Amino acid sequence: MELVLTKSEREALKAIYRLTTAESDAHTGAVADSLGVSPGTATTTVKRLADRGLVLHRPYRGVELTPAGRRAAVSAIRRHRIVERFLSDMLGYAWNEADRLAGSFEHDLPQEVEDRLYVALDRPETCPHGFPIPRPTEGDIEALPTLYELEPGDTAQVAVPGSTDPEVVAFLESLGLRPGVQVEVREKHPFDGPLVLRVEGEDRTVGEKLARQLFVSRDLPSGRQTPRPRQAHSRREQPA
Repeated sequence: MELVLTKSEREALKAIYRLTTAESDAHTGAVADSLGVSPGTATTTVKRLADRGLVLHRPYRGVELTPAGRRAAVSAIRRHRIVERFLSDMLGYAWNEADRLAGSFEHDLPQEVEDRLYVALDRPETCPHGFPIPRPTEGDIEALPTLYELEPGDTAQVAVPGSTDPEVVAFLESLGLRPGVQVEVREKHPFDGPLVLRVEGEDRTVGEKLARQLFVSRDLPSGRQTPRPRQAHSRREQPA
């Protein structure tokens, strides 16, 4: 039987998934901040999820997803990314607009509509931001390394979080650093120095702070993507 969730429950699951790390659970205050609601409202939603067996809520310690809750969170993120791809590929919205618009109607989609959208989009592997679309059976989402973790000679495709500041997005566009573009690291200066990247035939310099805000899918020398390690509970998996 399909698990029926309200919009607030689905958004809370996504927030908890993003905020949980290997070292600690998600705190309800952080969940409230992520959702833009009061701590009391977030706590009420968390208690409903706990009653449904989707989270473990331990006062003063935080919230942890159960296995069923993790599957539901990943499923919610999958739906969001499919809807983003629909808005981008079929309706022509820019990648940084798709994230904002997807949340307005993704929660009302029947499962069969989501499934048909996915097929109509030719089963995309990534959302418009460049992050992976998890398979329906997956219980976790593959984490991506940051751009700054690359070394000279590495090549990769860029992923840009939807939460990126519009002014930063405009700057990235001026450098050619948009989702899906392939980059090669030419130089990496020591002591947290900048990266020199080859982007669409041009050398571009990116500072350490900005490079840590971007994510990448590494390529093998043959051009095939390397298998990305599964990493549950990671703040590095930015958009939902």
